[in-house]
Amino acid sequence: MHTGGILDTPADLVIERHPLLDDTTQNVGISNRGEHNVVVVDQLISPLRREFGNRSMKSLNGEGVDLEAGTDDKEKDKQTRSIKLVKDQNQALLSGLAYCISSCSMILINKCVLSSYDFNAGISLMLYQNLVSVVIVSTLSFFGLISTEPLTWKLVRVWLPVNFIFVGMLITSLFSLKYINVAMVTVLKNVTNVITALGEMYLFKKSHDSRVWAALFLMIVSAVSGGVTDISFHAVGYTWQILNCFLTASYSLTLRRVMDTAKQVTKSGNLNEFTMVLLNNTLSLPLGLLLIFLFNEVDYLFDTPLLRMPTFWLVMTSSGVLGLAISFTSMWFLHQTGATTYSLVGSLNKIPLSVAGILLFNVPTSFQNFTSILFGLLAGVFFARAKMREKS
Repeated sequence: MHTGGILDTPADLVIERHPLLDDTTQNVGISNRGEHNVVVVDQLISPLRREFGNRSMKSLNGEGVDLEAGTDDKEKDKQTRSIKLVKDQNQALLSGLAYCISSCSMILINKCVLSSYDFNAGISLMLYQNLVSVVIVSTLSFFGLISTEPLTWKLVRVWLPVNFIFVGMLITSLFSLKYINVAMVTVLKNVTNVITALGEMYLFKKSHDSRVWAALFLMIVSAVSGGVTDISFHAVGYTWQILNCFLTASYSLTLRRVMDTAKQVTKSGNLNEFTMVLLNNTLSLPLGLLLIFLFNEVDYLFDTPLLRMPTFWLVMTSSGVLGLAISFTSMWFLHQTGATTYSLVGSLNKIPLSVAGILLFNVPTSFQNFTSILFGLLAGVFFARAKMREKS
């Protein structure tokens, strides 16, 4: 979909203590048959005492070595834990960075294709991106690098309602991005959280605390104020984006209901992210072809000179690869951290994305509009923190 390590606790340190007595010091016969016998006994005892002492010292020395070895084991264990901690932190940082870069790059490249190149076939772009994802995932699955479930007719039939919403979500996102600047798109996407929260209350009887509702209210205020102060306001673009918010929220809510049913019809009883990526993108291909004819993009594709430019194909292919990279990096990042950190980083990620969108595409903006955008982005961060506290 354009969709922590746990430190091992050290084992208990066991110090093996050697017995001070040896078998040779036991069962020693001592007789009382006169002085000679005493001397004999003394002569016998003296070597035994020396041997006993020597062996005792050896045992004590051996125990000392064990203690020292135990200390060394503790130090080695501390070093191992420290190295593992550093590796986990590096993995979390690297995965988070990869997720942020792929997420930002995907939106910026789509904006470049639709606006800078003035490509007027958003459905065709979606279709090509999904085709790239299907090819990559199928290749990785064929070579055993990832595992995916077989796409049976039962699974396809269960998943079709989700896929219709998925295709609509992608298309409306591309249509809105053509007319609206990146910063306003990120702010308006916050409306999705409001719709999702209301849907959770109605469908799943889920309640939210006051912090969450306060954050949602701030999101609505920022979206309205951002639209009012947007110098490059475009009614068509805003219409597509509002529709995208409803479809995105519907996708999230429908996915929760369909997921359990879909798992029951798979071969293994599980439905991992790779299977969902393959399922969504594969099912979107015939539907995308149908929509290309319905929206009359075929004539445009034959006439546009863009399809004869190698650089344009490179940019389009890059957008398809980045769309798939978001799925991989998000799974990696979630595995290294957790859902709360993932949500918070996703909200913070919108801030540099908005700034980059304004600078790269020379978006005309005012102080009021920039303040509204910043207010909306901070409201998103506040919402993520409020959800974290609500879950805890």
